[in-house]
Amino acid sequence: MTPGRVPDFDQLLTVLRCGRPDRPVPFEFIVDPVHLKVFLGDAWQEGDSTEAILHNWVTGFAAAGYDYATLPLWLLDILQFPKPAREFERSLGMAHGGVITDRQSLEAYPWPDPEIGDYEILDLAASFLIPGQKIVMSGPGGVLENVTNLAGYEDLVMLLEDDPETAKELFDNVGWRLLRFYEKVVDHPAIGAVIVNDDWGFKTQPFFRVETMQEYVFPWKVQIVDRIHGAGKPAILHSCGNLEPLWDDILDGIRIDAKHSFEDTILPVEDAYERFCGRMAILGGIDVNFLCSSTLGQIETRCRSMLERSASRGGYALGSGNSIPYYVPFENYLAMLRVGLN
Repeated sequence: MTPGRVPDFDQLLTVLRCGRPDRPVPFEFIVDPVHLKVFLGDAWQEGDSTEAILHNWVTGFAAAGYDYATLPLWLLDILQFPKPAREFERSLGMAHGGVITDRQSLEAYPWPDPEIGDYEILDLAASFLIPGQKIVMSGPGGVLENVTNLAGYEDLVMLLEDDPETAKELFDNVGWRLLRFYEKVVDHPAIGAVIVNDDWGFKTQPFFRVETMQEYVFPWKVQIVDRIHGAGKPAILHSCGNLEPLWDDILDGIRIDAKHSFEDTILPVEDAYERFCGRMAILGGIDVNFLCSSTLGQIETRCRSMLERSASRGGYALGSGNSIPYYVPFENYLAMLRVGLN
């Protein structure tokens, strides 16, 4: 099964630059392989080899009608921070259980070397691209995400209060490694845009005060985005949560080009588009819960409305508010895609 469209990355590039594309542009960060397999049909490669994973991911995105493919970086051997084992099924608790809680554990931690890793994987992924398609690269987690995983959220709050010097070194040890990762990949000719992924908030507020983000997180994001821009490529912020107090820093300090991840209970995509149109591109935003629980007609109506809203102003790509996990009904996902591909 395929929506049937020849990829044209320039259409997404136009959106990321807040321009008006020639036709609607679809966007997703992650599409569960259970859905990609439907699009690929007999072309799906069984097995868990790196080649099979990349083939299915890259060609699956093209078969679904996207002008690009992201990469399942979490499955690849590039800059993985060893993290504590936590019990979870479909949800991961992050409050406690970190491996870095003080200076002694910080110094004993086996920090990964960003110079070492299977970076040649980019060449393999690029070999599966079809004409007109590019890679939209993401990072192996973000600065705050990785630090929170290493320390545990509540324990990190205490560390910032009790030992800010150690906390600063923890953030910097993660930050410079992520910066080096982006430096090593961003110039690859197959990469057309880059996702700076880092979840920053709860439903009601950011994880930390603005001042804390400005001191520990944002300086690294500025350097990462500057490097992406230096390569002539757009930087997409993927961040979940309520970022209300952070927008000035995001737009004027970090200077991201586009934002992905929206929830109706925080900031509906319609409101986000009206608020930020012209300052940054808006990607996706059709709430995942809405996609799961609505009728096909309701999904089609909302998607058409978003495309009509943005038709004359540009700077919008149609997609979900976060990702397409396995539990989104395929027909509901396809209803959204068809609106954007017609």
